[in-house]
Amino acid sequence: MAPALDKDYVLKTIEERGIRFVRFWFTDVLGFLKSFAVTDSEIAEAFDEGMGFDGSSIDGFTRIEESDMVAYPDPSTFQTLPWRPEEGGVGRMFCDITNPDGTPFDGDPRYALKRVLAKAADMGYTMYVGPELEFFYFADSETTEFLDKGGYFDLTPLDVASDLRRETVLALEKLGIPVEYSHHEVAPSQHEIDLRYCDALSMADAVMTYRLTVKEVAYANGVYATFMPKPIHGVNGSGMHVHQSLFTKDGNAFFDASDPEGYNLSKIAKHYIAGLLKYAPEFCCVTNQFVNSYKRLVPGYEAPVYVSWAMRNRSAMVRVPMYKPGKEAATRIELRSPDPSANPYLAFAVMLGAGLKGIEDELELMPEASNNIFHMTEAELETAGIETLPKDLGEAIEKFEHSQAMKEILGDHIHEFFVRNKKAEWSEYVAYVSQWELDRYLSVL
Repeated sequence: MAPALDKDYVLKTIEERGIRFVRFWFTDVLGFLKSFAVTDSEIAEAFDEGMGFDGSSIDGFTRIEESDMVAYPDPSTFQTLPWRPEEGGVGRMFCDITNPDGTPFDGDPRYALKRVLAKAADMGYTMYVGPELEFFYFADSETTEFLDKGGYFDLTPLDVASDLRRETVLALEKLGIPVEYSHHEVAPSQHEIDLRYCDALSMADAVMTYRLTVKEVAYANGVYATFMPKPIHGVNGSGMHVHQSLFTKDGNAFFDASDPEGYNLSKIAKHYIAGLLKYAPEFCCVTNQFVNSYKRLVPGYEAPVYVSWAMRNRSAMVRVPMYKPGKEAATRIELRSPDPSANPYLAFAVMLGAGLKGIEDELELMPEASNNIFHMTEAELETAGIETLPKDLGEAIEKFEHSQAMKEILGDHIHEFFVRNKKAEWSEYVAYVSQWELDRYLSVL
């Protein structure tokens, strides 16, 4: 990421580049990006006093009778938007949301992540993450018409969207977001751009920027990009595999060359993984938050459904990628269950919170899943002590609602809203009569 910017640098840049508007960005609890524009003449005052707005119109914020909220821009996140004209350009900054008295607002997802990061810092850790977000390009937002029939790592002529990916990568780099890889994914018209790992708060901001940038570039080229987890029956869905590690002042806390089991994993890493495994069914409602998320989490499409870990086994929910000799700092773990529709602030918060609980409680790590878990029988899974993730949003809500750990990690405000919102979504879905039901039953019953 680019070096942190301060207020004076931002004000000077706005003046020198003739920037007329700066968009203040923040997210609602579900992770939808919200924004309002502030003129250049108001920015200096906004740094000192914030900008007031009506929070009652934002999902998960406040009720109408307590609607006043204040947005304080974070100068370290200032960038100009590359898809807007250079002359009279437009900047953006992410904001921290406070109550009118200046106290942090409990419903702000960015604050929820900051709170867990502060706990990690008190324990001596900094969280680094590197997510891999997959998405589909379609001809428009009304259909699922493919742009290509390419597959994993295919190159042109099958991959007609390579120019779209290239344009997106260049736009991200202009926004100060380094990209590690970009390639065609396994399904037709499915693509992936991987961001270079950095601290969790910067990465959550980057994921929000990434999703908008992918969509803006697609829109400018007359097509549509979607991060819907499973838009098409019968093909692989889109995931957000999250590589993560903890660092201390002495280096990577996950690496231990003297690991007696030969994994080169420290006790801290093993406790952290055990925490992820224990709490994954409870935080699934956050990392996989929509009805459609569970159409992806089914056996047979590479998405993990079994709570397990392994070194190389990609059917496991948590994988420990092999590192190159001399690259001990790259030791990390990969959580493969989340999807790209998740709110990144809350997703990183629950992952870190679960891992820290594993460390605090010194949870013991279950044995590595060495077989292809998808081929194991229910009896074999039970013998191995391997449980499954929730099979649908209804089950995920139930586990999340009754999780004391999730309430503690996210705070009462976000936890209560999330449960209420997801229950409403699930009730609406359960009552809906689908085309599948009409095709199956109407002519025979």
